[in-house]
Amino acid sequence: MRTVLYTRVSTADQNCELQLAELRQFANRHGWDIVNVYSDTLSGSKASRPALDRLMADARDGKFDCVIVWKLDRFGRSVLHLSQQLAALASYGVRFIATTQGLDTDASNPCAKLMLTLLAGVAEFERELIIERTVAGIEAARKRGVQLGRRPRVFRRDEVQRLRAEGKSWKAISTALGVPVGTCRGAVEPLEGVQ
Repeated sequence: MRTVLYTRVSTADQNCELQLAELRQFANRHGWDIVNVYSDTLSGSKASRPALDRLMADARDGKFDCVIVWKLDRFGRSVLHLSQQLAALASYGVRFIATTQGLDTDASNPCAKLMLTLLAGVAEFERELIIERTVAGIEAARKRGVQLGRRPRVFRRDEVQRLRAEGKSWKAISTALGVPVGTCRGAVEPLEGVQ
């Protein structure tokens, strides 16, 4: 069977090696050929991800017979998106397996479909909990007086005006002052329009 592996992590400081090792072992135990590996480093809440988009296009083009993932939430965290993607794979005749959860769309019984739906709901619920905890943590930090995000660089508007009058480009001014180009332009352009 022509098989592909799909892995996903949310941040660049994570890696897919654990997922890949287990997925390769699974495919090898079954004697399946791994024809491609698709990996994303992006939130599972995003419906469109570069590798996932390529996988779905290749599935539509009949380039493989089976997708293997480590866990359902690696494929996606939205019940709607998961349902749409799994329905599309089924329409292309592509089997979907989540190895650690024992999910396999080849098993044509209602129990497998129920489990997929339940686990998709759980994945979305987990995502909402992560967001809720993050927002609560940010609010608690703000209440303690912690400065979050980029701290604005204090600069004087006349510095931007002087450099602009000297013929400096917006990029050069931005670099000289350590301020984004848009901030530099915003400090002067309203004034340029008034003159």
